[in-house]
Amino acid sequence: MSTRSPSTARPCVEIEQLRKLYHLGGEVVAALDGLDLTIAYGEHVAVVGSSGSGKSTLLQILGCLDSPTSGTYRLDGQAVGQLSESSLAEVRNRRIGFVFQGFHLLPRATARRNVELPLVYGGESAAVRRERASAALEQVGLGDRMNHRPDQLSGGQRQRVAIARALVTEPAILLADEPTGNLDSRTGAEILDLFDELAGPDRALIMVTHDPALARRAQRLVALSDGRLAFDGPPSEHVAEVLHS
Repeated sequence: MSTRSPSTARPCVEIEQLRKLYHLGGEVVAALDGLDLTIAYGEHVAVVGSSGSGKSTLLQILGCLDSPTSGTYRLDGQAVGQLSESSLAEVRNRRIGFVFQGFHLLPRATARRNVELPLVYGGESAAVRRERASAALEQVGLGDRMNHRPDQLSGGQRQRVAIARALVTEPAILLADEPTGNLDSRTGAEILDLFDELAGPDRALIMVTHDPALARRAQRLVALSDGRLAFDGPPSEHVAEVLHS
């Protein structure tokens, strides 16, 4: 399959010859095997692949939750592998937003309190936390649900809270792992509409998915197979082919 030419826009993510090896029993398994990938600011990318293709490992490394065995990863020009643990923690908190399939909200906290959490870890004052969390919830259409707990919200509303929490630090990269996996089709479509609105020139949006509808909504499709790049290009004509290859 053909691959996409590197973007001429300002790079957000730059990966060169990335390898991640796991030792399983007496075997060495390459979850990522010499991966090269550049994602620019403003891009909306869907990452697909079968189980064991390396997409979850890639997401973990992009989110600075795991480190590669070899190769380089630069986020906004900064070599992540050269950062101290404290600097990595700051990058995770301020430069990366995470949206998970399971929401991961504190059940007894209000929507606003859940959204404030990254700012608490970042040392922001109570007034700043409240203002920015309220603005993020307004951005995702939950201005009238700020004081509701997760059990008082629908699944789609809980995912909107999770998205607001990911956005509240104004991250450079937004990582989403099957963000509509726990939602019905109508609510999932609403969340996808929201992601379309959130894509902009100051953020890269990267989603891992096995859902063809989600993949088609992206601007760019990246498919992995056995830890290598199998396809990189526009999704419209190739989603079915890539997902079933």
